[in-house]
Amino acid sequence: MDLDLATVRAFVFVAEERHFGHAAAALGLSQQVLSKRVARLESTLGVRLLDRDHRGVRLTDDGARFLPGAQETLEANDRAVAALRAEQRPLRVDVWGHLYAPLRTLAGIATAPGAPPLEPGHGRDLPAVAAALAHGDIDAGFGRVHPPLPAGLTHRLIRLEPVDVLVSADHPLAAATELRPDQLRGSVLHTPAALDRLDFLARFADRFGIDDHRATPNLGLAPMLSALAADPRGFVLLPADVPTPEIPGVHAIPLVDPTPLYAWSLIWRTRPEPLQLEVLLTALVRAAGERRWLDYDPARDWLPAEA
Repeated sequence: MDLDLATVRAFVFVAEERHFGHAAAALGLSQQVLSKRVARLESTLGVRLLDRDHRGVRLTDDGARFLPGAQETLEANDRAVAALRAEQRPLRVDVWGHLYAPLRTLAGIATAPGAPPLEPGHGRDLPAVAAALAHGDIDAGFGRVHPPLPAGLTHRLIRLEPVDVLVSADHPLAAATELRPDQLRGSVLHTPAALDRLDFLARFADRFGIDDHRATPNLGLAPMLSALAADPRGFVLLPADVPTPEIPGVHAIPLVDPTPLYAWSLIWRTRPEPLQLEVLLTALVRAAGERRWLDYDPARDWLPAEA
């Protein structure tokens, strides 16, 4: 019996996620298309693999017996394709969180001796990168990772970067040499999108009592900081090492007691693991140790839960 791998992949994702909606999002499909693929596989096999009820999705006895072999089939297929492609192209790594310049961290690694060739790309956000990984369109992603992650993906923390606050020269706190995050209460947090789409900024606002925020179109740092310069109550948060354009009337101030840390991670698909990923991960971990990227003191620093 010859199986259609697209239908097998649809079944495996639903079985691992235990949810049609989550599996459809991970695969970048509509739930209707996903359901049709699973139904086609069940028709081919002549058995029912999944049952749905008010609690979600569960495997039937036949589905539980079929799942391990189905997973191995996909892994063998993906390994074969990866082995062929490994000799033909660089490692594809999508980054996200563009205002925070994620390529700064990868750039030094990409030019190190023995590092695999990289082909950087730009993902819209973590869900978009996770979907690209599930499809096999990319090999890894680099940015801020937060749960929940789709089944089959894993990540490794690479860098914790101190965050500064930027304010207008007319802001009441502009003359400070350092600030505590709670001193920003009553100020307006400028964000490049709706706050509920920005996990780190949303958690910061919740933790330190920032009630006012203003979303502006994400047209890059220069327009964002120009708008900030005109707002005497506004502030922007940026990792300390992000290169910023020279905008008159904007001051950067370190945050202390605690210092917020922005977490950068590498994310990839566990089955199959890209052939050159271990080389990249080793180089990143080595750099993290040499440059003390993972220094963290809970008495001094703040990380969102599940960073």
